[in-house]
Amino acid sequence: MWTPKYRYRILKGEIKADIERSIHQFVEQQGGLVDELNVQIDHVHLLASVPPKVSISSFVVKVKGQTSIRIFQKYKSLKQKLYWGNHFWARGYCVDTVGLDEEMIRKYVKYQEEREPNK
Repeated sequence: MWTPKYRYRILKGEIKADIERSIHQFVEQQGGLVDELNVQIDHVHLLASVPPKVSISSFVVKVKGQTSIRIFQKYKSLKQKLYWGNHFWARGYCVDTVGLDEEMIRKYVKYQEEREPNK
């Protein structure tokens, strides 16, 4: 899970669609597979299978970095606002490994938006 800078509620419409496409593309470029993806208005949940040779930290940094570059290139007006600086995403992320509870976590990611109405 990760969020836009200052947890701005900006992940909607075309931006949301572009982020979803970008995440799929950049996960696959690293040899991974998107199992579930849920882009909500102020955060992203991703359940992905990652090859053992890929470190989780470098995987997340690449996905966040590449999507950020793509969004700023396509939506140049965002970068003109001083609060963005050169960073679309907030620093940090939350990662956990999945084992026995994979199905439960998959359902959480897939259906979270239904359970957690937009604030």
